[in-house]
Amino acid sequence: MTPAQPYSAFPNQFRRNLIAGQKLTGCWCALGSPISTEVLGLAGFDWILLDGEHAPNDVLSFIPQLMALKDSVSAPVVRPASNDAVLIKRLLDIGFYNFLVPFVESSEDAARAVAATRYPGAGMRGVSVAHRSNRYGTVKDYQQIINDNISVIVQIESTLALSNIEAIAAVEGVDCLFVGPSDLAAGMGHLGNAADPAVQAAITRIFAVAKAAGKPSGILAPAETDARRYLEMGATFVAVGSDLGVFRSGTQALRDKYL
Repeated sequence: MTPAQPYSAFPNQFRRNLIAGQKLTGCWCALGSPISTEVLGLAGFDWILLDGEHAPNDVLSFIPQLMALKDSVSAPVVRPASNDAVLIKRLLDIGFYNFLVPFVESSEDAARAVAATRYPGAGMRGVSVAHRSNRYGTVKDYQQIINDNISVIVQIESTLALSNIEAIAAVEGVDCLFVGPSDLAAGMGHLGNAADPAVQAAITRIFAVAKAAGKPSGILAPAETDARRYLEMGATFVAVGSDLGVFRSGTQALRDKYL
């Protein structure tokens, strides 16, 4: 068996696999530590989500975590704090190529997220000639090739997004629809209960719309029974846990052995 090669953005095989609908199992990374991120990168997940929305991360804390993943087969995916072009530009420049954009509620929101990741002609990304993403100016033809090597995954997590789901799925450059089950449940009046039948019906609909549009769908599902059910429902981009959850449950289990 040929050993798996470390993730590379040129070309971005992760994006190709995502668009092709391959099953890509991932893990959330929320501890904000390059050491824990490096350890997580040894596990062999297809992708690792570095969270900038609900974790104590910023541009400066992301860089050492990206460095920690340089030898990993896992593709780094970043979730910005918001769908903000300036923030996305900074994350692009420090070396992220895969984006999970939160709280996308309309086709306009989705188009804005895509435009933020593309240089003019296809978008509105600001131009810098030497940054970490182009290896400080050493990547030949970077500006000509980078647009095709950026993945954009939009997070569906509100009733408004649900009502606009077909239009969002139709936006060119949106590579995947990702369900945020907790916020979606809260917006539907079922805070803390994503298992409610109405929420599950909404998730099923999102998956179906994505499939009809020829695009993959994904979800965060830290409980194994949920993850396997969503995979059976057709989701291919599934986060099956988090470093925080593994650490919390593991340390508690260790302590409980000696009670």
